[in-house]
Amino acid sequence: MTALSTSPSVDPGEVRKFAAMAAEWWSPDGKFAPLHKFNPVRLRLIRETVARHFGRDQPSLKPFEGLRLLDIGCGGGLLSEPMTRLGFAVTGADVLDKNIQVARLHAEQSHLPIDYRCTTAEALADDGESFDVVLNMEVVEHVADLGHYVETCARLVRPGGIMFVATMNKTLKAFALAKLGAEYVLGWLPRGTHDWSRFIEPAKLAAMLEKTGLTVTATQGVSFDPLSWDWRLSPDTDVNYVIVAVRGA
Repeated sequence: MTALSTSPSVDPGEVRKFAAMAAEWWSPDGKFAPLHKFNPVRLRLIRETVARHFGRDQPSLKPFEGLRLLDIGCGGGLLSEPMTRLGFAVTGADVLDKNIQVARLHAEQSHLPIDYRCTTAEALADDGESFDVVLNMEVVEHVADLGHYVETCARLVRPGGIMFVATMNKTLKAFALAKLGAEYVLGWLPRGTHDWSRFIEPAKLAAMLEKTGLTVTATQGVSFDPLSWDWRLSPDTDVNYVIVAVRGA
């Protein structure tokens, strides 16, 4: 962890924070319970968008065979595993060795061939790695140098490839719901999980992505519905949102 912490995008404080929770990744009632609840809507968005982008047949058993996917900041593998089942050749990367150990063990138990690596976006880019799909889900609000990190991740997207960037908007609504509500009122997340000062408006994040040479094709809101007690895709980007960006062929 010490060597990786010298990377410009790695915040040692954020690494220590998630190290304390690493063992709970696959517990649906543990500290990552909100991500387990959030996963189905994320998977739906990724599957539908990638299928359209690459002209793949969604109903097929493994519609994305032949495509290489990077799950950057993969944690315990909550997205890497279902992406593998859909046929992607998945590389899961995380700066925290504890996360990679948990992810590898769970993948072995699930008989899934996932290439998990304890590494950084910078190291992958410097090694000349490139991917058809890059998942950058709930990571950008935890990095030290956002501009540098976004630029580095863009280098990992192949010509014709696509990247998803999910994070939280810097609004009072997001502060009330994603910070105060989730951490202090409902107790969905440990207190201190998020720093509201690191939330970012969609327009600013889109501008960063466009500056790297990617083209933003969609900004999708994701909202929590208290009536159904579930997440859904929504036009409301005031709290959670996902930006989709592509690189020209």
